[in-house]
Amino acid sequence: MLTLQKIAITGGLSCGKSSACHFFKEFGSYTINADEIVHQLLSSNTKLIQEITSLLGDDITENHQINRSRMAKKVFNNPQLLRSLENILHPIVYDEIERQYQRVAKEQSAPLFIAEIPLLYETGNDRFFDKTIVVVADEKVCKERFQQKTALEAEEYDKRSARMLSLKEKALKADYVIKNDGTLAQMRDRVKNIYDLLKKTS
Repeated sequence: MLTLQKIAITGGLSCGKSSACHFFKEFGSYTINADEIVHQLLSSNTKLIQEITSLLGDDITENHQINRSRMAKKVFNNPQLLRSLENILHPIVYDEIERQYQRVAKEQSAPLFIAEIPLLYETGNDRFFDKTIVVVADEKVCKERFQQKTALEAEEYDKRSARMLSLKEKALKADYVIKNDGTLAQMRDRVKNIYDLLKKTS
């Protein structure tokens, strides 16, 4: 039985990581998103909700659920709180990624396992993956996409980007780089090329 490759996709804010994952999924890969795992955990894991509320205060909740925008506003203005929150969330997220990887590998239901992880290199967790892919794009374009998608100000983009490695640093660490500087059709072709290369080495 061939070993299922575990591959991580990362990049900067609004570079197109999710679009790349969408195309990998279209070609048959199993994809998982770290942010979506967090969203699910914050909606259903009572113990986790209590732990985060104890850390950040009851004002981040609404109707007994964590309000993610309130939580983000509080932690992104306080680096120490942000680190404490990440220390709670990251181990649980990686445990879930590993759980799903083991299931997919056992089922042999997909040719590749792709995980979208924004802070892959920053947390040192790239060591848990066979290959890494970085999606890059022009910063001006990323900032515009971020503002359109989130309705947040440009300074919020700068604040969140400041805690990330630069795209240049990430690209140097990556096994593959996808440039998202053109159309979606062009990006799809670039993803297909990498998908084919990875399948050959599986």
